[in-house]
Amino acid sequence: MTSLAQFDFQTLKIEDSSVLDCSTMSGDRVGRVLRGNPSQYVKLNIGGSLHYTTIGTLTKHDTMLRAMFSGRMEVLTDSEGWILIDRCGNHFGSILNFLRDGCIPLPESAKETAELLAEAKYYCISDLAESCERALQKKQRDAEPICRVALITSQKEEQLLIGSTTKPIVKLLINRHNNKYSYTSTSDDNLLKNIELFDKLSLRYSMRLMFIKDVIGSSEICCWSFYGHGKRVAEVCCTSIVYATDKKHTKVEFPEARIFEETLHLFLYEDRAGPDQELIQATSSRCGAVAGMSSYTSDEEEERSGLARLRSNKQNNT
Repeated sequence: MTSLAQFDFQTLKIEDSSVLDCSTMSGDRVGRVLRGNPSQYVKLNIGGSLHYTTIGTLTKHDTMLRAMFSGRMEVLTDSEGWILIDRCGNHFGSILNFLRDGCIPLPESAKETAELLAEAKYYCISDLAESCERALQKKQRDAEPICRVALITSQKEEQLLIGSTTKPIVKLLINRHNNKYSYTSTSDDNLLKNIELFDKLSLRYSMRLMFIKDVIGSSEICCWSFYGHGKRVAEVCCTSIVYATDKKHTKVEFPEARIFEETLHLFLYEDRAGPDQELIQATSSRCGAVAGMSSYTSDEEEERSGLARLRSNKQNNT
């Protein structure tokens, strides 16, 4: 609180009829219409916070304070001559500085900025209120996460997500609770590597691609799907069945290069006119891709299919 001795000013006296008139009594409080010289000082009690300023400062802008201190409104004073305003005084110093200078540094926290906004609106200081609103909107934008990953809970929700976005989509199916078969020794480690890669890709490309995580999907345990223009254009399956002597085992793989390749291919689908088919064919690593759809299987399945082709060729030759 600032002492009166610190100021060399002419205090506006309550008994001066040329300044205050049209008095109405209410207990120890007096309601008066204020008319005074712009250079004269007034004492303000804003919710217990005391301030000293001139009538010129209070009437500098077209606000409610100008109406109060230019004779258009009645002000309430106590027995000691303090003009009473029933508001919180925490930000009234900022209000006065804005009236004096036309601009002020806004509070750092969103809470204090919102409080100052409420006071600016009460006193009808439109410029200050607009500055506070812009600052709050900026703080809200800055607080929003850069990367958003949708976690789908149903097939219907997945279809709605895929159909509602214009971005290409990377979807990772993680179904670790599927314990139908036992896992090989490296399966858990590879499963975590797939999840970590998904997180890295989503952080890096979230502005251009949409990332979806599926935890309720089919019997697959780990599978990547890639969508362009609402249609699935590629898939990388990371699980396979290994046949042991006693029982079946589930193998989880981590084909990192394949996943990176298909993710980069999705950038061809950012253009709504559609990707160039010759470009897709030139960048495809699999000659057997049909209509832009490349499907990867496990190493064991490839070996089995290769053996089957060799047997078939041998039989044909025979």
